[in-house]
Amino acid sequence: MSVVAFVEKNWMLILVAFVSGAMLVWPLVQRRFSSMKEIGTLAATQLLNRDAVALDLRETKEYEGGRLPNAVHIPLSQLESRAAELAPMKSRPVIAYCARGQRSRGAGSALEKAGFKDIYHLTGGVAAWRSAGLPLEK
Repeated sequence: MSVVAFVEKNWMLILVAFVSGAMLVWPLVQRRFSSMKEIGTLAATQLLNRDAVALDLRETKEYEGGRLPNAVHIPLSQLESRAAELAPMKSRPVIAYCARGQRSRGAGSALEKAGFKDIYHLTGGVAAWRSAGLPLEK
């Protein structure tokens, strides 16, 4: 069987393999070009102790279940429309977080537009914070 015949017969499998491979590589590419830096709980604690802003991007019900101390709450779905509320804090580092760290990765460009230069994403979100035994406010 020639290569052309193989490709013609199995084009769907080749397409699935290509798409799944691209999906595996995409997070690596996205992190490489993002202005948002990943940060763990220890480094986040150190930054928060030095006047960083904790930005909770979860929805209200999640936020009410416990949050990082002194966190500012703006759900990710409202971040662009409410970015002006963050203007007085744009000279400070900001640590964006959500429940498990998936949604907060998407906040980098909106925070850049809002004027933030030093932007971090809490790896693992509140789940990692809780697992590390760090305090949550109610």
